[in-house]
Amino acid sequence: MDYILLHGTGQSPVGWERLVDVLKGRGHRAVPVDFPCDRPGLLADDYARIAATQIGDAVHEPVVVAHSGSGLLLPAVAHAVRARHLVWLAAAVPDFAGGSSFVDQIQQSGPEMAGEEWRTAGLESTEDPVVAAYFGFHDCDLRTVRWAVTTIRLFYPEAAYAETPPARPVMPSTFVLPRHDRTLRPDWMRRVARERLGIEAIEIDGGHFPHVSRPEQLADILVRSQPQPPSTDNR
Repeated sequence: MDYILLHGTGQSPVGWERLVDVLKGRGHRAVPVDFPCDRPGLLADDYARIAATQIGDAVHEPVVVAHSGSGLLLPAVAHAVRARHLVWLAAAVPDFAGGSSFVDQIQQSGPEMAGEEWRTAGLESTEDPVVAAYFGFHDCDLRTVRWAVTTIRLFYPEAAYAETPPARPVMPSTFVLPRHDRTLRPDWMRRVARERLGIEAIEIDGGHFPHVSRPEQLADILVRSQPQPPSTDNR
């Protein structure tokens, strides 16, 4: 199975390293995308073209995994790379039916989406490793925390977040929800998975970066969520 990995707004592609190693160890191919951080005027389709160019012919009918804020880019990327399955990993989901941009959602429903601590101090997480550890890596052991804070990087696709959302993707989806997330509210993620994607979230323990703290468990979910090829055993 081929996997494309989309980093969120607070971490570089290096943050996928542990999950990539686990998936490769199980015989899968996993390719992180590196979105540009210095072009805030790009729209979702622009990021999708960048992802498709970076991937090239390396994958075939991939599963696209989007973490956190890159969930807003997931539909466009999935279409560009002809994805077979979408995975929303502690991710924001576009308001497909309501038509509100992500910026509008933050203005209208900010307290429902994120806790007060995150709304007042969360932006510091890409500047201060202590804040990053508190919000993102509180479920990790010390060695992992020390590595994880080195992967922090700000990526804010400003124009894309102000866009009207696209139509709901036709590809099947899986939503992975960390119960102890300190960034997005679990209740909000649970509700948008149900209302916007028509699915029940798969809930796991831990914080906002399961690919850092629980790569083996996340790999289990990614593999199990895919249909198995038909058996060739004719006995």
